[in-house]
Amino acid sequence: MAVARSSRSPGGPGPLSRAGRTVGRALHLPITGPARGIRRATHAHGAGESGLGKLIELHAVNGAGDVMVTVALASTVFFAVPTDEARGRVALYLAVTMVPFTLLAPVIGPLLDRLPHGRRAAMAAAMLARAALALLLSSAVVTGSLELYPAALGVLVASKAYGVVRSAVVPRLLPAGFSLVRANSRVTLGGLLATGAAAPIGAGLQLIGPRWPLYGAFVLFVAGTFLSFRMPPKVDSAKGEARALLAAGPDPADRPARAPRPRNGARRPGLRTVGPAVTHGLAANAALRCLSGFLIFFLAFLLREHPMTGQSAAVSLGVVGVAAGAGNALGTAVGAWLRTRAPELIIVTVVGGVLLMALVAAVFFGAVLVACLAACAGFAQALAKLSLDALIQRDVPESVRTSAFARSETLLQMAWVLGGAVGIVLPLNGTLGLLVAAAIVATGWLTTVRGLLAAARHDGPARARVA
Repeated sequence: MAVARSSRSPGGPGPLSRAGRTVGRALHLPITGPARGIRRATHAHGAGESGLGKLIELHAVNGAGDVMVTVALASTVFFAVPTDEARGRVALYLAVTMVPFTLLAPVIGPLLDRLPHGRRAAMAAAMLARAALALLLSSAVVTGSLELYPAALGVLVASKAYGVVRSAVVPRLLPAGFSLVRANSRVTLGGLLATGAAAPIGAGLQLIGPRWPLYGAFVLFVAGTFLSFRMPPKVDSAKGEARALLAAGPDPADRPARAPRPRNGARRPGLRTVGPAVTHGLAANAALRCLSGFLIFFLAFLLREHPMTGQSAAVSLGVVGVAAGAGNALGTAVGAWLRTRAPELIIVTVVGGVLLMALVAAVFFGAVLVACLAACAGFAQALAKLSLDALIQRDVPESVRTSAFARSETLLQMAWVLGGAVGIVLPLNGTLGLLVAAAIVATGWLTTVRGLLAAARHDGPARARVA
C-alpha cells in the first residue's frame, strides 16, 4: 500500500496547484455562494420544476433595472429644471406617450389571446426596449437634450407592458399545490428584494457619474431579454385556454356556483358572468391603482417645491418612496400569510383604511402623515391585488383565467395613468391634493363596498377561503 501511495504522489497536485485552487474557491465564494442561495430560494417548493423560479428571477432583474433608471432620473434630471417647466414637460410627454398606451391597453388582452405564442417574445421586447432607452438616457441626463422626457416615459410604458404580460404568465407556471396568490406573492417579493438591493448600488454608481446607473440598467435589461427566452415553452402554450370577455357572455342569473367551460355554441364567459365579486374587486383595485399614480406624480412635484423640514427635495422623495416600498412589501408578506381568507372583506377593509388615512393626512397635513399615507397605500395596494387574484382564481373558469388576468391588469394600468394625469395638473397644495386623493379612494370604496360585502355573504365562509 505504501508503494502504491508513493507511486501516485508524483502525479498528484503539488502545493502550488492546491494553493491556487484554494484561492480560486475563496474568490468565487462571494459570488457563487449567494447565487446558489438565491437559486435555492427561488426554486424551492417545486418552483424550479414548474418554471416559476425562472419568472421570479426575471422579475427580480426587472425590478433592479427599473430602480437603476429611477435613481439616475431622480437625482439628475428631475431637479434640473424649474418646477413649472418640469410639470409642463411631464404633462406633455405623458399625453404623447401614455395616451396611446391607454388607448391600446384594451387591445393587449385580445392580442395575447390571438398570439398566445408571443408571451416570451413580448417580455423580451419590453426588456430590450428599456435597454435601448437606458442608453439613450445615458447621454440625455448629461446634456439635458429634448429626448430626455419621452425616453424616460418610454421606459415607464415598457415596464407597465411587461407587468401586463407577467400577470398572464403566472397562472401557466403554478407548481403542484400552489395557489395563484402564493405564486404572485413570491414573484412580487422577489422583485421587491431585488429593488431594495439594487437601490444602494445605483446610488453608488451615481457617485461615479450620472451615466453609470443607466449603464447598469442597460446590462440588467439585456440580461432580462435573455432570461425571458429561457422561460419554459409552456408559457407560450394556449392549450385549454379561451378568451375572457369583460362585458359579454351568458346571463349571470344562469351562472352556476363555479362556471364550467362554455358549451358548444354558447358565448364565452367573461368577468361579469362569473359573479359580482370579481368586478367589484377590480373596481376597488382600480381606485387604489389610480391613487398610486396620483401620489407618484403629485408628491414628486409637491415635495420638490416644498420638501420635508430640514431635508432636501431628493431626500424627501426618497423617504416617501421607501415608506411606500416598505408598505408594499409588508402587504405582500401579510397577503401570503393570510392566504387571502375572505378576500372580499380584505379589500373592503384595506381600501377603507387608506380612505381614513388620506383624510387624516389632508386635515393634518405634514411630512410624517404623507409618509404614513404612502406606506398605507403601498400596503393596501399589495394586499388588495392579492385578494383580487384570489377572486379571479376562485370565480373565473380555468379556461379563460390567463386571459382574465391580462385584461384586469390592463384596466389597472389605465387607472394608474389616469391618476398620474390628475396628479400633474393639480395645483401644488398639499391639503387640496390629499383631499383629491381621498376622493379617488372614496369613489372606489363607496361604489364597491356594498357589492363586495353582499358577495361575501352570498358565497359564505367556506367558499371565501382560498387555500
